[in-house]
Amino acid sequence: GEIKNITEFGLFVGLPGEIDGMVHMSDISWEKSPEEALGDFNRGDMVQAKVLDIDTDKERISLGIKQLGEDPFAGSTENLKKGDVVTCTVHQVQDNGIEVQIGDGALGFIRKAELSRDRSEQNPSRFAVGEKVDARITAIDPKTRKIALSIKQREIAEEKEAVAQYGSSDSGASLGDILGAALNKANTEDK
Repeated sequence: GEIKNITEFGLFVGLPGEIDGMVHMSDISWEKSPEEALGDFNRGDMVQAKVLDIDTDKERISLGIKQLGEDPFAGSTENLKKGDVVTCTVHQVQDNGIEVQIGDGALGFIRKAELSRDRSEQNPSRFAVGEKVDARITAIDPKTRKIALSIKQREIAEEKEAVAQYGSSDSGASLGDILGAALNKANTEDK
């Protein structure tokens, strides 16, 4: 239908039979903020929308534009789960952490405290946009559309695995000895 009016909370769309339906600003776009998405439309534009709800008592018809397509967040996270280690590309460096893109899909965030086990390396500015990092997924929240990751948790898990494979922590061997043995073994296998 045709957009009849644009308000701060959505679009009013003319429907057959002289009825208006409303597209709430949160139902316009999956990717853009509601305010940004509203700015893409003008009065008189023709739009397609899906009927989400009909309230006969209040004489309201709720419409959605974004529901015409699949949620890209759901599509980009369907093969991901908590605990997975993924290779990410730094998308944005912020004071409180780094935003990363997982594969060629979803965006995630690594908080400053999760950038490294070593506190001296928990500085987001040491990362550059475009840099690749490996991190463990610590949470996927479909409601807020956020993915939390941790380099620190990946490091801890790798150390536990190395200790389990090459010696126990109470055997007197240091992590350096264990990793050194693992590297030597890997080098001799490569030759």
